[in-house]
Amino acid sequence: MEAKEFKKALDAIVKEKDLDLEIVLDAMKTALATAYKKNFNEQADIRVSISEDTGEIRVCKVTTVVETLEGVENIESVISLEEAEELGEGYKVGDEIVEEVTPEDFGRVAVSVAKQVVMQKIREAERNNIMEEFQDKENELMIGFLAMEDVRNYYVDLGKARAILPKSEIIPGETLVMGNSVKVYITKIETTPKGPLILSSRKHYGFVKRLFESEVPELADGTLIMHAVAREAGVRSKVAISSTNSRVDAIGSCIGEKGQRIANIINELGGEKVDLILYSDVPEEYIASALSPAKNVNVTIIDDKKNKEALAIADDENLSLAIGKKGINIKLASKLTKYKINIKTLKEINEEINK
Repeated sequence: MEAKEFKKALDAIVKEKDLDLEIVLDAMKTALATAYKKNFNEQADIRVSISEDTGEIRVCKVTTVVETLEGVENIESVISLEEAEELGEGYKVGDEIVEEVTPEDFGRVAVSVAKQVVMQKIREAERNNIMEEFQDKENELMIGFLAMEDVRNYYVDLGKARAILPKSEIIPGETLVMGNSVKVYITKIETTPKGPLILSSRKHYGFVKRLFESEVPELADGTLIMHAVAREAGVRSKVAISSTNSRVDAIGSCIGEKGQRIANIINELGGEKVDLILYSDVPEEYIASALSPAKNVNVTIIDDKKNKEALAIADDENLSLAIGKKGINIKLASKLTKYKINIKTLKEINEEINK
């Protein structure tokens, strides 16, 4: 293969694979050195250079000057100081003697032999490129297309890579259609021999967090602060927020004009209920708010240090709302506030006192 043809093929690979030229050249040099050693049964140190401008390949045999050959395992890679001095004056221990050994037909033969090694290096470079592109996407929201599915997973096309969306991580009751766009929360990214492993979810509480950040600009610019999110996917989420500006209503900003912002979020969540909780540094106020949609709940902190326990007192009308169906509301309120919440009616407390 002539140098021009080699250069043309090299440029095509770089452009097609969107790779760094230096990475491809390094892969080529390694492959060609391996090919030369294999074809010519060479044990010495072989170095290959490739001209970026012309594609010309030069193969050089490199021997290192040593004091003596005694005890040297690979004598092909070294030359004694005595032998080196016979070649010319001025050599000293540690010097390298470089001899060009490029065969006339090496370009054609070597590229053929080295193809597998080169492609392996290119695949490695592609994987590294993909990892660089996605390494900062963990815990972020991404939009892709549903490309495939099997018994356990959906596969979401994100461009240069596919994310795995386990069927156990979709919102309960939702139906996903192949080819449609889908938003996913990236839960894990790691390098594997086959390329990056990207795991995603629509069930994770972080999915709700990122949806709010994408819909509510005030969260992005710091006007609003999101303190915590608790979620029972497909049923209910609770989002604790506050405002850093007294003139900006935290709850109203999340709801949006004519309720459009919260409607967009709920629509993406498939109708999942979302409680907007006004955060407070006062635990009693925060817990009472977290028990929404229950109202008129009085909270007393029992333990604010070790076990973090609180007692909530609700009237008969609000007790069931505070607890929620299957206890989900009080469970989420506990997750949100990080307090173990016991709830009772005033009647129950009086009965306990009078026992």
